[in-house]
Amino acid sequence: MTLKMIGAAFVIAACGGFGFSLAAAHKKEENALKSLLRAIEFMICDLEFQNTPLPELCRRAGNESGDIVGSLFLRLASTLDRKQQPDAPTCMRSLLQNDHQIPTRTHRNLLYLGQCMGRFALSGQVSGFRSAQAMCQRDLASLSTDRDARLRSYRTLGICGGIALVILFI
Repeated sequence: MTLKMIGAAFVIAACGGFGFSLAAAHKKEENALKSLLRAIEFMICDLEFQNTPLPELCRRAGNESGDIVGSLFLRLASTLDRKQQPDAPTCMRSLLQNDHQIPTRTHRNLLYLGQCMGRFALSGQVSGFRSAQAMCQRDLASLSTDRDARLRSYRTLGICGGIALVILFI
């Protein structure tokens, strides 16, 4: 009987943990998109007023935004400095292929941003950055809609799913 109770507690804890991890992944995605938005805003301002070269622009944006997005921009700057790839979009793609910490929507937006880097004149590059900024804002708005209810639902469904499994097994 005690083994069943211990097993039931483990099943509930595991399912509840899954629900809480879904909520944490949602928050991580939101934070990464906010960080990317800060970096893009900084890059647009820096490009418009100082016309900074791309490796230095990425380095500054990485220092400005911090967290996983900032570290990606810092790695992009060093890759561009070493000229390991033929162009900036290829550098961004190769960095993102090896980085599994960046959430899905942020990954997609970074790929799009990479396509705009270093390929156009100043006005075209700023226009591409503004387009990437709009995509990030759209994704962030969709994540923010009913955020609290969604996070509470993830946690509740995880715990309730664990309880349902315990009932089925006992």
